[in-house]
Amino acid sequence: FMFGYQFLNGCNPVVIRKCTKLPDKFPVTHEMVSVSLERELTLEQEIEAGNIYIVDYEVLDGITPNSTDPCTLQYLAAPICLLYKNAQNKILPIAIQLGQTPGKDTPIFLPTDGQYDWLLAKIWVRSADFQYHQTITHLLRTHLMTEVFAIAMYRQLPAVHPVYKLLIPHIRFTIAINTKAREQLICECGIFDKANATGGGGHVQLVQKAVKSLTFRSLCFPDMIKSRCVDSKEELPTYFYRDDGYRVWEATKSFVSDVVNIYYTSDEKVQGDEEIQAFIKDVCSFGMQDFDHCEFPKSLKSREELTEYLTVVVFTASAQHAAV
Repeated sequence: FMFGYQFLNGCNPVVIRKCTKLPDKFPVTHEMVSVSLERELTLEQEIEAGNIYIVDYEVLDGITPNSTDPCTLQYLAAPICLLYKNAQNKILPIAIQLGQTPGKDTPIFLPTDGQYDWLLAKIWVRSADFQYHQTITHLLRTHLMTEVFAIAMYRQLPAVHPVYKLLIPHIRFTIAINTKAREQLICECGIFDKANATGGGGHVQLVQKAVKSLTFRSLCFPDMIKSRCVDSKEELPTYFYRDDGYRVWEATKSFVSDVVNIYYTSDEKVQGDEEIQAFIKDVCSFGMQDFDHCEFPKSLKSREELTEYLTVVVFTASAQHAAV
């Protein structure tokens, strides 16, 4: 139970998604997991009923493990974990594969296996979750993204601009903490290299790989929850990261909206604010390097768009970072 619960409310509550179809690379059969199912349904029917969830660490596949100390071999797995919502609405693991390519060297581990085999499989998933959490969820998607917004803000918005005043409390120390990270944590011979299976360059590969799926929409909290099909409180009642996140997102958006509407009396006023438009363009062109797939806007057309954009900045720097 605790293992499943951590995917919802642990330090990395952003990877669990509803499983609508088993991927071909994860050939779990009904026979394998039938003993774990509680509703007299087949695995197929449980999937159709919306009771099966999946966590896939595909992004870790092919990342070079840490070899900075030749005397201590280190390893990385890229697991896939199948989870089941039981009759009490608890999320429980029912199958684990530790690699992305099925076969005799990549067996599917089950709760019916030997006690320590199953325990070890779960530990490997937790280890992968840690790498994903530290490098992608925390470093890339809160610290580094906030820095992109911060640099653009300092370059394009004068300190008297109302949006500068709105954002500065949230990103005041971003560049300082990230500079410290680059000097002590993720640098060569830093803490990552000493203590982390992705150290020695793997963590850099991981960030580069994860940027490819970083879109503007994925930073909008409601979109991110919906994209994983975990937005229903009825279906998944114990997902407190989602419930609290929605409330904080709405409160933040409401506050930002109030401020925006004081200074911009029409959508045309937003379109005509050259400094704001330069800020938005700077984030896309310099921060995100104009990646086609990132879908960051290059300009803003309305007060509503500006409100959402600034909510993303504030939420990423404050609530999302605090949650992870």
